[in-house]
Amino acid sequence: MSQPVSIGIIGGSGLYDMAELQDREEHILQTPFGDPSGPYVLATLRGRRVAFLARHGHGHRLTPSELNFRANIFGFKMLGVEWIVSASAVGSLREDIKPLDIVVPDQFFDRTRGRVSTFFGDGLVAHVAFAHPFCPGLTKIAVEAVARAGARGHTGGTYVCMEGPQFSTIAESNFYRKAGFDIIGMTNLQEAKLAREAEICYATLALVTDYDCWYPEHDSVTVEMVIANLLGNATTAQQVIANTVERLPIARTCECAKALSTAILTRPEAIPAAVKDKLRPIVGKYFS
Repeated sequence: MSQPVSIGIIGGSGLYDMAELQDREEHILQTPFGDPSGPYVLATLRGRRVAFLARHGHGHRLTPSELNFRANIFGFKMLGVEWIVSASAVGSLREDIKPLDIVVPDQFFDRTRGRVSTFFGDGLVAHVAFAHPFCPGLTKIAVEAVARAGARGHTGGTYVCMEGPQFSTIAESNFYRKAGFDIIGMTNLQEAKLAREAEICYATLALVTDYDCWYPEHDSVTVEMVIANLLGNATTAQQVIANTVERLPIARTCECAKALSTAILTRPEAIPAAVKDKLRPIVGKYFS
């Protein structure tokens, strides 16, 4: 790498590239957890060096359940990334959150099944705090970036992360609404958990593509509807991401930056050497 990279960008459905990226170079990384979704595009955006990763791979070939979340986030850690801005397509569970709006959520509710969402195990146990799953400082910058782009934005809210790849039933959609949840998607929860374990600040730009099927006129959500709205929002999303990147770096006084400082339970002498070595980019500073 010609210059250090401290900012990561994850592009979701419809956001497979960014027009403003300059001085591009592709990096294919191999991680202890397998292959990431594709090459990381190292580039310059608004004067900052960034690493861009298309979440679903070239040509959108990976379903949400097939994503290797650990490899994706570990790859960012290997590159030295300290902040990740993640864009994701979501459905709305509220009438006032309309298609083409952007939500910057502050909570998650997990409806996934069996996805691996930790780097730990195999002789090394850690339990990070996750009560507040998004970085407050990075989230604040993202909220301001939405406003600067002139987009219809919503600050805060709960992102229901479902398994997919099927969309919700009406019964499920109404259940989430009665519970007071705000948006629904299929990808961001595992990214946020792993970013916290890797001590990377993480925020989500949730790009609303449709009302979920609770809405009378949207009870038959189609891929065509989702993609048409997402592509319609792609230019705005890129502007918001660029506005966010422009404000970085910031002081990392958040809990994200030191999430492992009180989380590792295993005594150092009991940790297998191979596990320490595998996780060195994440835990190395605690066992030096």
